[in-house]
Amino acid sequence: MAQSDDMFGDEDYPAYTMGRAAEIVGASPDFLRRLDEAKLFTPFRSSGGHRRYSRYQLRLAARARDMVDQGTALEAACRIIILEDQLEEALRHNEHPQRRTDAA
Repeated sequence: MAQSDDMFGDEDYPAYTMGRAAEIVGASPDFLRRLDEAKLFTPFRSSGGHRRYSRYQLRLAARARDMVDQGTALEAACRIIILEDQLEEALRHNEHPQRRTDAA
C-alpha cells in the first residue's frame, strides 16, 4: 500500500482520467485532446487505451486554458508554455552545473 501512496504523491503519475482532468482544469475533454494534438504533452494511456493525466500535465493544461481564455491562440499558448518550461529547466541546470574534472 505504501507503494501506491508514493505513486499518487508523484506529480508525474497518471492518476486522472480524462473526465476528472477536464473537471479539474475547468475545460472540456476536447480541449485536452487538442493540447495533445498541439504537442503540449502526450497523455499516458491505460491498458484499455484511455487517456490518463498527471498533476504536472494538469498544471500545463490549466496554464494553456488561462492563456486561451485571455485570447491567445491554442497553438501559440502551447508553444509559449513549452518554451517557458525549457527556459526554466535551463536556468535550473545553470544554477547547479556539474563539476568538471580535468584529466591530467
